[in-house]
Amino acid sequence: MTQNAQDPQARWSAVDAYVTDLLAPADEALTAALAASDEAGLPQIAVAPNQGKLLHLLARVQGARTILEIGTLGGYSSIWLARALPPEGRLISLEYDPAHAEVARLNLARAGLDAVAEVRTGAALDTLPELEAEGAGPFDLVFVDADKKNNPRYVEWALRLTRPGSVIVVDNVVRGGRVVDGETADEAVRGTREMFDLVARDPRLDATAFQTVGVKGYDGMLVARVVS
Repeated sequence: MTQNAQDPQARWSAVDAYVTDLLAPADEALTAALAASDEAGLPQIAVAPNQGKLLHLLARVQGARTILEIGTLGGYSSIWLARALPPEGRLISLEYDPAHAEVARLNLARAGLDAVAEVRTGAALDTLPELEAEGAGPFDLVFVDADKKNNPRYVEWALRLTRPGSVIVVDNVVRGGRVVDGETADEAVRGTREMFDLVARDPRLDATAFQTVGVKGYDGMLVARVVS
């Protein structure tokens, strides 16, 4: 039996590498974004390349002209999303950590996307009301990938800043399978479960979620469409 057959994580990573090499190969800007993030000491929690390509395709299929991203990190997912926009499109990404935001701005500029992509610094629950006050949106797609305990609040804000037909994507919703634990003290899992409950009972949303395995381990995403 091969090592990959014995080690699920090794097999998952090998399949991700196979798919990525064929369908989502790295280019100079994406490679540089990850390298700059590593050099700056950012946590290695960016989406996988094939997940970034999925976000890109969702935005393209959606015909998105405006995108809101909650949680920027080093801007790797921001590059995938911003590349799906037309020249007059706009991506606003919200990042809590000023150091992370600066890395992301440099990465977006290196990718030639600083004309369509803007990174705003501060706690998202503070900057989201500012977006509403200035009349930003409605956004065609919202990608939520920030602190998981606040996932319910982020989805509530996504609903306020979208329109019927918009798409909301929430990352890391399976939590290695721990999402099924209703007795957990883990704030990330509790916030994710509350988010699922909110989405399930809100008639304005039509949603599903799927489990993923790969270089990022075992997790998943939720995809919702705003219907009213």
